[in-house]
Amino acid sequence: MIETAVDPLDLADWRRRVSELYAEVRRLAAVHPPAAHAYWRSARESLYRDHKASPVLAESRSSFQAVHFAYDSGLRFELSLIVDAAEDAAEDRPQPVAAGGGGLLGLTLPVSSGQPLRFRRIGWLDVPFEGGPRRLALFWLPEYSGGLFLPFRDGTNGRETYGGGRYLLDSGKGADLGGDPAVGTVVVDFNFAYQPSCAFDPRWSCPLAPAENRLDLEVRSGERIG
Repeated sequence: MIETAVDPLDLADWRRRVSELYAEVRRLAAVHPPAAHAYWRSARESLYRDHKASPVLAESRSSFQAVHFAYDSGLRFELSLIVDAAEDAAEDRPQPVAAGGGGLLGLTLPVSSGQPLRFRRIGWLDVPFEGGPRRLALFWLPEYSGGLFLPFRDGTNGRETYGGGRYLLDSGKGADLGGDPAVGTVVVDFNFAYQPSCAFDPRWSCPLAPAENRLDLEVRSGERIG
């Protein structure tokens, strides 16, 4: 969701270019993930600096430079989606939605400004961090286009990264690192973690990570605040 005035055609072109960027990332990552990451950094920085729909403030775009943690090959995973059988069965049954409540169909996520947004949790991803496994919820945006959504918070927020957390996946807007639907896996690479639009301009309204996606460790990879 957005509260700033952006031309619809510019925004459509932005999403088109992001989708093309991630398609190339997936192609490169199949052979050499660090090269895919280097390409992503360069192409994304150009978009944020030059595109009319960039979330970066107009007066700061010409000098914009993205800042990242060093690439860490140990933070790239292909993870199986874990679906709770009881919740999966509940998907086909009507459910009341409590204000601010959770559950498979009635989950609302906090946003940086405005009203909470309704999402659907489709399952869990167990991430084998060096400091021990941690579980993250994977969401589906029940909008017209749909899309996977994976936000998270960690110990770097508010110091080295945006205080509201970062995103790993937002496939409805093109940010998709891949996976294998035949075996139920999703690629999760924290080197591609990025700040939401509201980190650059608070007039943008961004969904944020709920409590179950707040990690009790530092994830020192991906985009950081300069």
